[in-house]
Amino acid sequence: VQLQASGGGLVQAGDSLRLSCAASGRTASSYFMAWFRQAPGKERDFVAAIRWSSRHTYYADSVKSRFTISRDNAKSTVYLQMNSLKPEDTAVYYCTIGSRIILSTVQIDRNYDYWGQGTLVTVSS
Repeated sequence: VQLQASGGGLVQAGDSLRLSCAASGRTASSYFMAWFRQAPGKERDFVAAIRWSSRHTYYADSVKSRFTISRDNAKSTVYLQMNSLKPEDTAVYYCTIGSRIILSTVQIDRNYDYWGQGTLVTVSS
């Protein structure tokens, strides 16, 4: 499986940005796709996830009500719509996919199988 993330950039606080992650290759019949982010000098943190089959979504508290994860089945692509961006959202955003994810582990990065290359989001104040 290969993941190609795109859509990062430099924006001002309060602006919006949409990230995309296209998946190619064989995937399991039931899997999650997720976004994590890593700010400079910090650990990689969970942002949002979506169960591909049911479209159920999960969010970190820090982004709930501002970010929306969605997917396009025909394009095998997951999106992260980010609104009301804050300087603390500045990070490299990674998309990932996992077939062994259960609800209690959706926020744990080591449970995911494949990772995209990351796309940088910079939010200026």
